[in-house]
Amino acid sequence: MSETGTSTAVQDPVSDAHSNRWKALAFIALAQLMVVLDATIVNIALPSAQHDLGISDGNRQWVVTAYALAFGGLLLFGGRIADLWGRKRAFVVGLVGFALASALGGAAQSGAMMFGARALQGVFGALLAPAALSLLAVMFTDAKERAKAFGIYGAIAGGGGAIGFILGGVLTEYLNWRWTFFVNIPFAIIAAAGAYFVIREPEGGRNRSPLDIPGVVLSTLGLVSLVYGFTHAATNGWSDSLTVGLFVASAVLLAAFVLTESKVKAPLLPLRVVTERNRGGVYLSLGLAIIAMFGTFLFLTYYLQIVKGYSPISTGFAFLPMVAGMITGSTQIGARLMTRVAPRLLMGPGFLVAAVGMLLLAQLEIGSSYATLVLPAMVLLGLGMGTAFMPAMSLATYGIEPRDAGVASAMVNTSQQVGGAIGTALLNTIAASATTAYIKDHIAGAGTKAQQQLVQAEGMVHGYSNAIWFAVGMLVAAAAIAFTLINAGRPDTSAVVGSGAGAEDELKVPVVAH
Repeated sequence: MSETGTSTAVQDPVSDAHSNRWKALAFIALAQLMVVLDATIVNIALPSAQHDLGISDGNRQWVVTAYALAFGGLLLFGGRIADLWGRKRAFVVGLVGFALASALGGAAQSGAMMFGARALQGVFGALLAPAALSLLAVMFTDAKERAKAFGIYGAIAGGGGAIGFILGGVLTEYLNWRWTFFVNIPFAIIAAAGAYFVIREPEGGRNRSPLDIPGVVLSTLGLVSLVYGFTHAATNGWSDSLTVGLFVASAVLLAAFVLTESKVKAPLLPLRVVTERNRGGVYLSLGLAIIAMFGTFLFLTYYLQIVKGYSPISTGFAFLPMVAGMITGSTQIGARLMTRVAPRLLMGPGFLVAAVGMLLLAQLEIGSSYATLVLPAMVLLGLGMGTAFMPAMSLATYGIEPRDAGVASAMVNTSQQVGGAIGTALLNTIAASATTAYIKDHIAGAGTKAQQQLVQAEGMVHGYSNAIWFAVGMLVAAAAIAFTLINAGRPDTSAVVGSGAGAEDELKVPVVAH
């Protein structure tokens, strides 16, 4: 290359990737919103879909379970495929597949067709979600820009589920349940087209090692057994023989997976990804927080609709303060402070603020006011989780080698997905047991039908309150893990990636606070 200026005709792929990163973020965020929405948007439409397709009460859970099993079980595999194929390609393929599966679900004529479509959505979601997060990890390396990017991503990851309730209610009430599937298609087309033309993935980040087939089989079967075990426990009890069998099988399979990963040359999940204390702390604390949050989403939905008589749309809009709190916590508090303080000083207090919000919800009674109890609780829950989510998402992939970015991102999604399944089943079971005990103790004194209905409603709210106390404990535990395990210091904003000796090491090892 001559020194006469002709080099300007040759475009540097790294600077090209750098210049498009903010446009790329818009399409990545849109795709992430679609995946997170889908975890809750179908829930509100489920009664209508069940009626139209003739799905029995015993089988209706498969509309949710089929998605959760495929998504949760295949996430690690999806993350590894993203590292192997390239994240842009995995991202676009995931979007196209998700759109096709959504079209199939919207056009479903039977229960079996619906279950198959949901499982396919889960398969492509498991490819799409880790590819999206790992693209951010490799495209945003400057500390300040990374804080802003992950602030937006964290707000969507945390608040998207609540937005799903609103959109699900609007579409079901004014159109019909099929639109809760069809709405994904424009999301996916816009995101895929944008990603194809805008995203320029940095070179040299692929992991071209051969696939670890035993690891794929063991991790997939182990995670599927775990998720299905909790789902089955919610409907059939913890002592049911199949529930116990699934948990035992999961423990054996996942133990065999860890043993396999420690022996093979090119593991599906290199143990260095999870044994580094900061990343391990993120996965654990985030998983616990998600357990608390998803279980509470379910209780609040039932409380507002069944006890307070809200319509699906009103219920959805009642969640808006939490969404606003998450966006504020993530983009205004977390993103602004992330380059100034250590991550644990955002995550720990964030989880504790969320615990205070949860503590307010534990005071729920039949006559509780939305304005004086539920609203402030939701704001605190949103602010706390948003503040904690943003540094958690960033730290989970910070310091990772580019070749491991996909699988590290998959671990974040796995902790969220498995945490969601556990939270729904575990807290639901605790609530149901407390409700049954309350009704048994109080029903004898209810002489009229109206009094019996009142006791049943009181029992339901008593059950929710009991379960929410457990959620408070989980958030406090998440804060304790964040304070003790996570010891990375604030990112060094003066460092320029790739400049000078040791720059590569700086990317690979988080700064440790002294």
